[in-house]
Amino acid sequence: MARSTARKRALNTLYEADEKGQDILSLLAERIANPGTQTPLPDYAIDIVRGVAEHRSEIDHLLDEHSTGWKVKRMAVVDRNVLRIAAWEILYNDDVPDKVAIDEAISLAKTLSDESSTSFIHGLLSAICSVKDEHLAHQAELAKQREDEQAQALAASTDQAGDPPAESDGADDTSGDGVPEVPDRPDGPVDSQQESPQDQHTTN
Repeated sequence: MARSTARKRALNTLYEADEKGQDILSLLAERIANPGTQTPLPDYAIDIVRGVAEHRSEIDHLLDEHSTGWKVKRMAVVDRNVLRIAAWEILYNDDVPDKVAIDEAISLAKTLSDESSTSFIHGLLSAICSVKDEHLAHQAELAKQREDEQAQALAASTDQAGDPPAESDGADDTSGDGVPEVPDRPDGPVDSQQESPQDQHTTN
């Protein structure tokens, strides 16, 4: 199936999740399990939806940063999801040339949105292309920092787990078999006049 069709099917899924306020991946799972009267979702449509879901916060932040008119949350639902698909292809899918991603987005906008959207989408995606390398380098740096922090945390937890136990003060000394040592009885007979706890209780 052509990728153009896959993009359209991916857009339908993203649009539906956006309109319903539903988690993208949960809706995708429903559509995969039960496509209804439609044909099963193409593999590339699934790749797009999963990719957008994984990187949506980064994509939306970048779109907000470079949009000269509307922030993502104020854009038409169709427009922002067309932009998300194209931005994901530009940033995270090396198989699709940037120009193709932009042209496909404009084609979707011409079919499904109003006339003014095409120039807005073209300009915004061109801006994304211009900062692509810088953005990806920054994301790689952040990922490296997270890996370093996780490695340091793991090393610290391993060191703590390997610390030797604190030295005993002798109060809880045990014999080699784990049974507390009992002091030796004193030599000689026990004083017969010493009251036992039972005698003391009786006396009292």
